[in-house]
Amino acid sequence: MQGYGVLTTGWTRSELMSKAITSAKQGNILDPWSYSLLYATDFADRLEHQIIPALRSGFVVLSDRYIYTAFARNVVRGCDREWIRGVFGFAIVPDLACYLRIDADTLALRVIESKGMTYWESGMDMRLGADLYDSFKKYQGMIIEESDKMAEEFGFQIVDARRPPEEIQEALRARILPILKESRTKRISKAAAEKAAAEKAAAEKLAEKGAEKSSEKASEPAPVKEPATT
Repeated sequence: MQGYGVLTTGWTRSELMSKAITSAKQGNILDPWSYSLLYATDFADRLEHQIIPALRSGFVVLSDRYIYTAFARNVVRGCDREWIRGVFGFAIVPDLACYLRIDADTLALRVIESKGMTYWESGMDMRLGADLYDSFKKYQGMIIEESDKMAEEFGFQIVDARRPPEEIQEALRARILPILKESRTKRISKAAAEKAAAEKAAAEKLAEKGAEKSSEKASEPAPVKEPATT
């Protein structure tokens, strides 16, 4: 990405928790609160071992779905809004959150044309409809409604995801590039400031050493002159 180091990460990609979450979902044995804690553990592991180290190394981190996904999913399943936000309260505030907004009808068609609908993406655990398609539209409609509320609250950058992929990419680039340029400018300014501070400290230290030597020389007793002999 134009000379930037990039790390991509996403939901349930933690080596610690991905298998456990997949196993739990296959058995459908946990309540929404328990799933929330599993996903929070997954995120915490990725934050500590992937995201933070990458940011400290100067990388750009692209996260496919962030904590806001957990907020929406859990609220529509009846979890307390403040509780779920507290669970993920350790998260880093992102520099930019892009919301690829799409309506439920268009989303349903795209999913059918690609990978097909799944049990969890259709919210079948909530018993919203008699079949996958009906449940999918109702569930995703609830997710979109909750996401719209968060978009206003958290200041998401909204991108119309109904447009062709090329146009979506251009829209994302238009929002991401200013953040990268601003970040680079800040890093350059910070580096210049740190260099100037280091040079000033070195000069002050050198001046102090010079002053100490001058003081020591001035405080030395004058040499005693031997009496002249004839």
